[in-house]
Amino acid sequence: MLDKHGLLSNPVTQVLRQMTVPMTFGMIAVLMFNLVDTFFISLLGTQALAAISYTFPVTFGVNCITMGIGMGLSTHIGRHLGKGDTRQAAALSTHGLLLAVALVTLAGLAGILSIEPLFSALGAEASIIPMIKEYMLIWYLTIPLLVIPMAGNSAIRASGDTKTPAKIMMLSGALNGLLDPLLIFGIGPFPELGIQGAAIASAISWLGALCASLYVLKVREKLLSWPQTKRLIHDWVAILSVGLPAAFSTAMTPLAGAILMKMLSAYGNPAVAAYGAAQRVESILILVLMALTSALTPFMAQNFGANQPQRSFQGLFLSMRFSIAFQLLIFIVMVPLSLPIAALFSQEEQVKGLLWQYLLLVPLSYGFQGVLMMLSSALNALHKPLLAFQWNAMRLFLFTLPSAWLGGVLYDVEGVFIGIAVGNITGGCLGYLYALKLRRRYITPSEPHSAQ
Repeated sequence: MLDKHGLLSNPVTQVLRQMTVPMTFGMIAVLMFNLVDTFFISLLGTQALAAISYTFPVTFGVNCITMGIGMGLSTHIGRHLGKGDTRQAAALSTHGLLLAVALVTLAGLAGILSIEPLFSALGAEASIIPMIKEYMLIWYLTIPLLVIPMAGNSAIRASGDTKTPAKIMMLSGALNGLLDPLLIFGIGPFPELGIQGAAIASAISWLGALCASLYVLKVREKLLSWPQTKRLIHDWVAILSVGLPAAFSTAMTPLAGAILMKMLSAYGNPAVAAYGAAQRVESILILVLMALTSALTPFMAQNFGANQPQRSFQGLFLSMRFSIAFQLLIFIVMVPLSLPIAALFSQEEQVKGLLWQYLLLVPLSYGFQGVLMMLSSALNALHKPLLAFQWNAMRLFLFTLPSAWLGGVLYDVEGVFIGIAVGNITGGCLGYLYALKLRRRYITPSEPHSAQ
C-alpha cells in the first residue's frame, strides 16, 4: 500500500519517466499560458513589457518561500513514507502548509510597503513605476492563494503521484490563459484593466488550484490532519532545516536575475524587455528538466528512507546525463526557430534582435544548468540543503554573474548573454564531478551502482 506508486520497486528509468512525463505536461500548460500572458501584455507596448519584466525577479523571489517549504515537505514526507510512517507524513503536510501561508502573507505585506523604492532600485524608470504598482498591488494581496497549491502539490508528489499535481497545474494554467485577454483588453462584459487585468486573472486561477489541491490532500491522499500543537514547532523546525536553505538557494536565481536586470538596464528598456521575454521562453525550454528535478527529490528521499541508496544515485546520474543530451537536442532545434520566436514577442526591431541573440546563445548551456538542478535535488534529499545552497550560489555568483559582467564589458549586451552560458557550463561540469565524489561516499564498493 505504501509503495503504491512503485518508487521503491519498479525500475529506476520507468519510475522517473512515469513521474516526469505528467509533470512535464502540467508545466507545459502553465508556462504556455504564461507565454500567452506575456504576448498579450506585449501588445500594450514596450513600456508594459518592460514593466512586467521588472516584476519577474521579485515575484519569483517571494515564491521561493513556498518552493523552499515545498522542498522541506517533499524530503521529509518522502522519508516518512519510505519508512511506512503515514501518520507523521500527514502531520508534516498540515504543519508545512500553515507555515507557508504565514510566511508568504508577511512577505506580501512587506512587498506592498516597498513597491516604489524596490523597483526603482532595480533600475525601473519613473515612467513605468505606475504600471508596476498596478500589477504588484494585486499580486501581493492575492499571493497567499498560490501557497497551498504550490506546497500542497509538493506533498502530493512526495507520495510518488505526479499526475494529479500536473492536472491541477493544467487547470490553473487554462483558467489563467482564458481570463487574460478578457481582463486585459475588456472583451465582452469584462472591464478593460490593462496590466492589472493580468494580475487578477492569475489570482482567480490560483483560487481554482487551491480548491483542487485541498480536495486531493484531504480526501484522496489523506495527507491533511488537525494541527498538533505539541508537534507544530518541532515540525516547523524540521521543515525549515531543509526548506530555509532550499528557499535561499532558489532565491539566488531571482536575485541574480535582478542583478542581470540592473546590468541590462544600462542598455535601455529594449534590453530589459528582451531579457524579460527570454525568461518566459527559457522556462519552456527547460521545463522537462524542471519536471525531472521535481520527480527526483521524492524518488531519492523515499529510496534513502528505505535504505536503498544505490537506486537513489542511479536515478541521479541517469537524470544528469539525460539533461545534457536532451538540452543539446533542444538547442539544435532552437537554432532555426530563434528568429520567428523572437518576432512573436515584439514588433520593435531592437527588442526582437536582442531576444534572438539570447535564444541563439544561452540555450546551449541549459543541459549543464540541469546538472546542477539535479545535484541540488540530490543534496536536499540527503538532507544537506546547505551544500545545495552553496552550489547554486557558486553557479550564479562565482561563475555566471562575473562572466556576464566581463562579457558585457567586452561585447556589450551580446557579451552578457555569452557570459550567462559560460557560467552555466562551468558550474555543470564541476557539479557532475562533485556528484561522483558524493556517490563514492554513500555507496560502499560492495554495493552495485549501475549508474556508472
